[in-house]
Amino acid sequence: MNATGPGPLGAPDPGTTRPGAAGLELTGLSKSFPAAAGERLVLDAVSLSCAPGSFTALIGPSGCGKSTLLRLVAGLERPSGGQIGIGGLSPDQMRTSGRLGIAFQDAALLPWRSVVDNVALPLEVLGKRQRGQDAHVQELVRLVGLSGYEKARPRQLSGGMRQRVAIARALVTRPDMLLLDEPFGALDQILRRAMNLELQRIWMADRPTTLLVTHGIDEAVFLADEVVVLGANPGRIVARIPIDLPRPRTPEMIYSVYFQTLQGQISRALEQGTGR
Repeated sequence: MNATGPGPLGAPDPGTTRPGAAGLELTGLSKSFPAAAGERLVLDAVSLSCAPGSFTALIGPSGCGKSTLLRLVAGLERPSGGQIGIGGLSPDQMRTSGRLGIAFQDAALLPWRSVVDNVALPLEVLGKRQRGQDAHVQELVRLVGLSGYEKARPRQLSGGMRQRVAIARALVTRPDMLLLDEPFGALDQILRRAMNLELQRIWMADRPTTLLVTHGIDEAVFLADEVVVLGANPGRIVARIPIDLPRPRTPEMIYSVYFQTLQGQISRALEQGTGR
């Protein structure tokens, strides 16, 4: 958002939207899983619009369906009802064309491959790794702050460094949509803050439309243009809170009255969503 006042809900700064970035449209999305007593409804009638080039954070109590929603958008699960559109395409079309990138809490790197080769893996799967792509892979490694570690194996990297490789791998096909499922959830608070700064820097370099699942209220406020709060049993949207902070966000903003006010609004929405 710009510093002069709120823009459209969930929209990035004017004039900074990435050409070709894909907007996300969820309409009446629901998901049920088999259970002993029949079926368990995990998500119920979720409708959400995310503008092209925006950064949206999903937050809610454990079991509210945040990760399930992300997997539906990625095409890794099938909805029980409703529709998903990403730039007018289905999740499967986005994923198989390399226009969708995803990173999970577990970096899931291949231990026998170097940093460069782990980053380049999606290009190989799509049959797109060519000599001309090497410079792009090297640039991504530099962008995530791993210059000098190009030939390192995952066992030689710290947890934060492995997550940087995973994020670079998610970005290597230049996706129009980026999905992040608690990528820093296993890191300590100090390292997590540092990685939030790194993620913001990386995202601002290309601005794919981004959907982040997190349990961290401060992380959601720091990174997002809009925070979407989910309630549980079944999962549903209980609040959408725009974040009108200028970019780039700085660590000092965390201590501002406005930042604290936003955290309070999200905390109250979370309490409402859990019925407390």
